Amino acid sequence: MNKFNIKNVLEKNIMTIALFAVYVLFVLLAAVIKGTNMLDPSIVTSLIEQNAYVFVLGAGMLMCMLTGGNIDLSVGSFVCFAGAVAGLFSVENNIIKNTTPTPVTLLIVVGVGLAYGAVLGYLIAYVRIPPWIATLAGYLAFRGLGTQILTKASTTNAISNFPSSLTHIFSGKLFETGWGELNIPCVALGVIAAGVVIFLNFKARANKIKKGYEADPFWFVLLKSILIAAVILFLAIEFSLDGGIPVVVLWIAGVLIIYGIITEKTTIGRHFMTVGGNAEASRLSGINNKLIMFAAYLNMAILTVVAALIVTTRTGAANSFAGQEFELDAIAACIVGGVSAYGGSGTIIGMVVGAALIGVINQGMSLVGVDQDWIKIVKGLVLLAAVVFEILSKKNREKKSAMKKAAAATAKTQET
Repeated sequence: MNKFNIKNVLEKNIMTIALFAVYVLFVLLAAVIKGTNMLDPSIVTSLIEQNAYVFVLGAGMLMCMLTGGNIDLSVGSFVCFAGAVAGLFSVENNIIKNTTPTPVTLLIVVGVGLAYGAVLGYLIAYVRIPPWIATLAGYLAFRGLGTQILTKASTTNAISNFPSSLTHIFSGKLFETGWGELNIPCVALGVIAAGVVIFLNFKARANKIKKGYEADPFWFVLLKSILIAAVILFLAIEFSLDGGIPVVVLWIAGVLIIYGIITEKTTIGRHFMTVGGNAEASRLSGINNKLIMFAAYLNMAILTVVAALIVTTRTGAANSFAGQEFELDAIAACIVGGVSAYGGSGTIIGMVVGAALIGVINQGMSLVGVDQDWIKIVKGLVLLAAVVFEILSKKNREKKSAMKKAAAATAKTQET
């Protein structure tokens, strides 16, 4: 077990440091160039709400990539299609004259997602169609299907006026108050969340010590806990001053907690990583590789439905432009967050950092007044830099491991 090393810590958290540095940079640039305060509660809330889909889709893309660097190119188009289906049944239109109750609409949309995920998972896992080909077909087909539904349902090629019974499930605010007022329940939840994080960090350290594992120093765990708690309290206060906790934050938190537990604490999560690390070895050890691959794409489809409902209810309309380049943002969030492009390694925390960095770049450059083409160029360079960093880090780790093995072998030879 390697002893605590500041250099290793900095290397592991390089993207978190980059996120903080980029955010501070854009806060200063926005203030100097445009006179805009990026710390304004409405702007902070907007940053979370506009990029909520990245966190949700990123969690699903993470599970796909863990299986061997596989991706799903169809998620953006399926967001458009699922939104169109939701609008078709929940809003009176040219195709369906009467609206469908919200619970029935949700069941239909989720059913469509399950059906697509099952078919896609079967084609990839059992028919052995390469994931990028199978999902490329979905990328092309669902954009066309969604557009066809919208074109025939409305003369404006969009479906709007979603019922409040549906929109309130995925949008709006919890403990809503007036703008600028300190929302006590919101701040209280933030304090509780910060306390839970601090407790869990120290509990994890205590468990490592109890089992005889190498544990981080007390001061480091304390510092890390304080920083995380500070971010949580900052967001809680910002949400409080902006009128309450956005409902979409609860969806994001729920998805991240569930998938964090799955990937870090469960056998199924370890199976995903094992399949991606060495498929043949995992098969020989008794893991059903096909079932894991099937589950990855079924899961991706379900989370895509959630993302579609979040986006559709936030914008208040289903249109043919919904979901454009969403698949690229989800993939970028994973890669930038340290998820291996070859599979077998990656964490939800890393993906969150990557998604936040992508979101900060999007919003920060927009507020500064940078053209959309340059935003894409910058995101592309960030993605490339993340991949290069991963490759170099992997080579460095392998070199160090080889040197340690050689040193150990030499020491053993000298003893004999």
